[in-house]
Amino acid sequence: MRNKIGRALALAAAGTALLTATACGAGDPNKNAGGEGKGGGKIRIGVSVYDMSSFITAGKAGIDAYAKANNIDVLWNSANLDVSTQANQVDQYINAGVDAIVVVPVQADSLAPQVATAKKKKIPFLAVNAGLNSSDLAGTVLPNDVKAGEQEMQMMADKLGGKGNIVVLQGPLGQSGELDRTKGIQNVLAKYPNMKILAKDTANWKRDEAVNKMKNWLSSFGGKINGIVAENDDMGLGALQATREANVKLPIVGVDGIQDGLNAVKSGDFIGTNLQHGTVELATGLAVAAKIARGENVNKNPVYLMPEITPANVDTYMEHVVTKKDAFLATLPALIEANLKSGDIANEKS
Repeated sequence: MRNKIGRALALAAAGTALLTATACGAGDPNKNAGGEGKGGGKIRIGVSVYDMSSFITAGKAGIDAYAKANNIDVLWNSANLDVSTQANQVDQYINAGVDAIVVVPVQADSLAPQVATAKKKKIPFLAVNAGLNSSDLAGTVLPNDVKAGEQEMQMMADKLGGKGNIVVLQGPLGQSGELDRTKGIQNVLAKYPNMKILAKDTANWKRDEAVNKMKNWLSSFGGKINGIVAENDDMGLGALQATREANVKLPIVGVDGIQDGLNAVKSGDFIGTNLQHGTVELATGLAVAAKIARGENVNKNPVYLMPEITPANVDTYMEHVVTKKDAFLATLPALIEANLKSGDIANEKS
């Protein structure tokens, strides 16, 4: 009798765990367990992202479009910027025996046990958009974030004539995007001795956190701030809101080229941004993972090089991100196949 009660409790606990997974977006990780793998048959790929930022939301649209066109079931989870949550999500994927795992990691120095276990079980594990400190990854699809940091800081230096005080809104501390973009910013600042960082701190890629951070800086430094360098557009937009509320006009530069970021460049609220089109980059990550899982030849470590977006060229990029994004999504699967062959994974010309 006790054994029966114990089994019943265990089944109830498992059911609760499954409902929790379903609530955060994964669905049933054991659905269609044991994908067909090689040969182009249906496969299952588990995806865990750091959080549902504007960039990631655009990326999910690209992932869904590529998956639909290429016989892929995608299991999706957001870690809400929590390393332990992301580790648990990846553990679920491994235990379910998915055909590949794609992670946009919360932190670069994380998930080592999960990467090792996936390798042991021959499940390809890829870091996409943000890096992981591991030599056991099956592949990566990463932007050149150092270059992006250099490009945005150079735009600000040019705007300010190589002198003045700036504040820097950083991504989640310890994530590769934050580390590399900050390095790029510092690389350019080293050439301008008359430019100084008054303050820098994380706003975790979030607009609301950037609003509060920027309000505090405006209160602390008053009119000493000459420019705002945001390591992504969402934080730049939060800073824009804070400056508007304070009746202050300051040059702002960002990274990502999300819809609102491009609109800010077009309106003159941003001096520029760098296009990291999440729709393209994350879908490319899924494509590389699928090809590895199916045993196809593919460059396992392509690099995404972000073009600079300025008022002079913003209209060229508005169509794919804003005005004709649905039409662009329809062409995305074929575009990604062509880009993987050419090696230019940031290309958006059919």
